[in-house]
Amino acid sequence: MSTLARPRLVFVSPLFLFPNDAGGKIRTTNILRGLKGGAFEIILVGVATAEQQARWATELAGVCDEFVPWAPQPARAKWQRAGDLLNALPVNVVADRSAAGRRAVQQVLARPDINLVVFDFVHSAVLCPDVLLCPSLCFTHNVEAEIFARHASQASDLPRRLIWQSQHRKMVAYEGAALRRFDAVIAVSERDAAKFRADYAIADVAAIPTGVDLDFFAFAPPPAATEIAPPTVVFTGSMDWDANIDGVRYFLDQVWPLVLASVPEARFRVVGRSPPASLTQAAAKLPGVEFTGFVDDVRSHVHAAQAFVIPLLVGGGTRIKAFEAMAMGCPVVSTAVGIEGLGAESDQHFLERDGASAFAEGVIALLQQPDLRTGVSGRARALVEDRFGHRVAAEVFEAICTRIAGQLAREAAL
Repeated sequence: MSTLARPRLVFVSPLFLFPNDAGGKIRTTNILRGLKGGAFEIILVGVATAEQQARWATELAGVCDEFVPWAPQPARAKWQRAGDLLNALPVNVVADRSAAGRRAVQQVLARPDINLVVFDFVHSAVLCPDVLLCPSLCFTHNVEAEIFARHASQASDLPRRLIWQSQHRKMVAYEGAALRRFDAVIAVSERDAAKFRADYAIADVAAIPTGVDLDFFAFAPPPAATEIAPPTVVFTGSMDWDANIDGVRYFLDQVWPLVLASVPEARFRVVGRSPPASLTQAAAKLPGVEFTGFVDDVRSHVHAAQAFVIPLLVGGGTRIKAFEAMAMGCPVVSTAVGIEGLGAESDQHFLERDGASAFAEGVIALLQQPDLRTGVSGRARALVEDRFGHRVAAEVFEAICTRIAGQLAREAAL
């Protein structure tokens, strides 16, 4: 007995998704895992070396029915990348532009019976064919121009400010034009969706919830500090991303000394790949600071801490790390930028604290007050369980894909 073939969804990612060492990779992987085996046959088109394909074959099979790779471009020296500042496109879009990637996308989309294509991140639109013959979506993780504007406002000197202002102007032009090419846009928060409508006049924008794997990020109450395990503050995130570098530097320079004044035995652990030498060298002069570099699994580090900090001054989209920490039971202290768009309530599910003194007070309170830690921890886990499981996010994503593919197919038949 034959069965009807499922509609075919092509998903274009400018990043190789494994290991899941950055928020965008985690979010995309969770969505694809939720889509796999559902309404669509998933064809993932992405950059990958032969070694990556072999090493991560099992994980790739868990997110798609077919993986179509293109080879990454050779690494370029810093002086070569500096020339990208003169390009009409923003530097991070130039970095994702690839003739091999564009060919791979074109070849897959030329197949018969492709029902929908999803481009992951607005940068990947640079790989889009001149003419799209099937319905299309862009899955955005941030309002990219907003991130650039924040970098410009936080720049420490005039040359950096001028560079970020130039990049912001280029991103506004690119982001708006790119998003208007698609039939619809998916945002990671209602806040981002509203900005796309207001800033770029995007008519069809739908938001999905931030999804967390509640089984993987299992709950444990925050631990008590002991002589063997002193009070610990943790940050997780890729330390080769400017926003994380600036946020951790701000925390070390302005917040950590205030924490140590009240809790001198405290420890601060930064968990994430590729911290710059300038930051680790500066941190070596401060008591109690440790950089782990890349780790396969952040959970043990988060479960060992009494406070999880998100001291970001620049950012966009939503911080999936916040909900992962909440799911694991580690109380969060964050700036407003670090937690925006997530729909959690300050002093109930996390502590929102802007300014160095207020941020330090929030961290100190969590380190010194077990009842506060326990209360915030339990309420945050309940919130994530109720509204932000990754299966819910994938279901909403699939419903949007089904709507766009079906709606445009019906219009084409008229």
